[in-house]
Amino acid sequence: MTEHPTLMQPGPKNLITDVTGLRVGNAQDDALKSGTTVLVGDAPFVASAHVMGGAPGTRETDLLAPDKSVTAVDAFVLSGGSVFGLDACSGVVEGLRAKGRGFQLGPAIVPIVPGAILFDLLNGGNKAWDTNPYAALGRQAFEAARIDFSLGSCGAGTGAMTASLKGGLGSASLVLPGGITVGALVATNPMGSVTTPTTRHFWAAPFEIDGEFGGLGPDPATGLGRDLTSQKLLAMRKLAESEDLPQERANTTIAIIATDAPLSKAQCQRLATAAHDGIGRAIVPAHAPADGDLVFALSTKAAEVADSDAILADLCHAGALCLSRAIARAVYEATPAKGDLLPCWRDL
Repeated sequence: MTEHPTLMQPGPKNLITDVTGLRVGNAQDDALKSGTTVLVGDAPFVASAHVMGGAPGTRETDLLAPDKSVTAVDAFVLSGGSVFGLDACSGVVEGLRAKGRGFQLGPAIVPIVPGAILFDLLNGGNKAWDTNPYAALGRQAFEAARIDFSLGSCGAGTGAMTASLKGGLGSASLVLPGGITVGALVATNPMGSVTTPTTRHFWAAPFEIDGEFGGLGPDPATGLGRDLTSQKLLAMRKLAESEDLPQERANTTIAIIATDAPLSKAQCQRLATAAHDGIGRAIVPAHAPADGDLVFALSTKAAEVADSDAILADLCHAGALCLSRAIARAVYEATPAKGDLLPCWRDL
């Protein structure tokens, strides 16, 4: 790794869990071609969120607004399964309650677990379940939460697709010169593309560090971004045997930005808002009416900082950089599986 005292550098694991006190768990069903990812803290954390996509699917995001009374969150859930995947939050709630975690009112324990979902119902997996499987997947992911976790075709990224390639689960981190850590976790399932047309070059290539997603560099071509052909949509239409299948609500990039800087809910919301720049730099097009793009942001408040406002701009920039890199890593780490509708980056 190239060392420079004034540059932000990836953390030791280049994962969101470089933010001390956080753990991530994945659970997936390969036949289902779907899964769930859970981020949980050793202690409750301050958090907020910002939505820029036109078709979000969420649970308990309203309480993350700065003017709402909830001050601590126990876990976040990213899940496949569209609306069914929101039930993964219920499994996490049960897991937290069993461990005595949550907002306590007398004998009542109420875990706070916001979540967001992506659409992976038309990806070649077996969706003919009798009982919604996502609550069980949520509980499994919660119980599996560790500092080290897998990327690519796992957890919420198991059945994810981009416009031309398999999507996946990605993560990245940066440590600021003063010691503050910022990390990103993302399930990448956008309407748009993560690589330039017909190539393996990532849109996020200018932000890559030490070859973390292949080291090919930027595409030298110009005039890019004008080809909106979606192999994903064509494949889903073929699977559904319908040429009229719309794009609406069939996509989404959902992410979490974390830092150990001591931020308020309002500052977390600003961090989540600015981090969407990372989606715009790594996916073309982004924030479309057919996407449900959402970013959660959290603070563990573990670091000592004299003035959080003074470094908020740097944190926002670092969050966007981490998210761009995490999106590319999600696609770079994807692996093939039986019945896939699209190839992996490594297959090209």
